[in-house]
Amino acid sequence: MSRLLLVRHGNTNLDSTIRFWGKTDVELSSGGLRQAEKLRDRLATQRIDAIYASKLSRAHVTAEIIASKHKLDVTTRTELNEIDFGKLEGLTFEEISQLYPKIAELMSKWRIGPKYPGGESRDELDKRVQRFLKRLKNHQPEETILIVAHAGTLRLIICKLLEIGIEHLRQIQLDLASLSIIETYPQGAILNLLNDVSHLK
Repeated sequence: MSRLLLVRHGNTNLDSTIRFWGKTDVELSSGGLRQAEKLRDRLATQRIDAIYASKLSRAHVTAEIIASKHKLDVTTRTELNEIDFGKLEGLTFEEISQLYPKIAELMSKWRIGPKYPGGESRDELDKRVQRFLKRLKNHQPEETILIVAHAGTLRLIICKLLEIGIEHLRQIQLDLASLSIIETYPQGAILNLLNDVSHLK
């Protein structure tokens, strides 16, 4: 059995809760840094054998703060980066509705076309995540692996491991600085914890 600790990065200076930030490298806010410190304290006594993070600073800085209690290096991987929203980067849903009404309609129905305008498709994100999951097979059973990334990539990891179709991706809620836990076995995966933010209270 391998244990995966899935952490979404903390809040950023640019309203991560309402704006679509994908490939844009926005930094953690002071509040986001505090969230990462609370995650660090929560996981301080947890055995962790390896730490992976997105190359985007909001994720790898969150990971570095958690890693400070474990004397482990953080391995950054582009496969864990958030999806590239293209021309939608930094927009709110209301702004998208005004500028790209057809895209907004698809998004409101939890669907999206083959590609975000000027950006990446969900299938391209899926291929990236699958490459990362293959990398995890190099780890020994019984290891605990921390993965710090973004809502899109983490939701997709959960879908792939639980063998849920990626069309259900938007039905998984992952809040900023949340912790989810999956245990993987030869027979399949078990979701033990989802979107826990009790450490932030």
